[in-house]
Amino acid sequence: MIKLAPSLLSADFAALLTDIEKAERAGVEYLHIDVMDGCFVPNITVGPPVIESLRTRSCLCFDVHLMIEEPDRYVERFIAAGADIVTVHVEACRHLHRTLSHIKEKGALAGVALNPATPPAAVEHVLHLVDLVLVMTVNPGFGGQEFIPAVLPKIRRIKNMLMECGVDAEIQVDGGVNPAVAPDIIAAGGTVLVAGKAIFGAPDIARAVEALRKSVGSG
Repeated sequence: MIKLAPSLLSADFAALLTDIEKAERAGVEYLHIDVMDGCFVPNITVGPPVIESLRTRSCLCFDVHLMIEEPDRYVERFIAAGADIVTVHVEACRHLHRTLSHIKEKGALAGVALNPATPPAAVEHVLHLVDLVLVMTVNPGFGGQEFIPAVLPKIRRIKNMLMECGVDAEIQVDGGVNPAVAPDIIAAGGTVLVAGKAIFGAPDIARAVEALRKSVGSG
């Protein structure tokens, strides 16, 4: 089944818990939490205290996407705060194998993310360590950007790489995801759709979730 991961970046921060509860009632599987430091990307968002405060109020899988420099310094803090999945960027990790191993040793699922211009080969030698590969279909840093269709072949290549090495990992796709592009993403091999504006930016969150599921034939 295709999983949906609404991105907190597009939620109403004045009514954060309300939006999360609406998404949870609508049946989404993950809550995608973008952590930005103003260095790796030109924006600043949330940190461990926000995740910790939400953790006691939601049963969703907390899918924490670290768009930060030196993620190794903060992995344990995010896991302690309640992250179920911790995803780091290949572009930000000097010792990617070590970082992913550390995430798993601390009890979380490990994800690795690639920016649009980063080739799939960058993660080839760590696929045996990952539970999730995140393919960015926009340049990270801001919500509401347009999907980059040229990234679709990368999704297909990563799917083939996972099959070739016998790894059963999710392929998550993040950036400009909406009902119009979702079918192409799933056809390419995506299994988890990160949607910010398409869910939290919609007037009716439940209807937005339903529309996204129907677009890929899982509604």
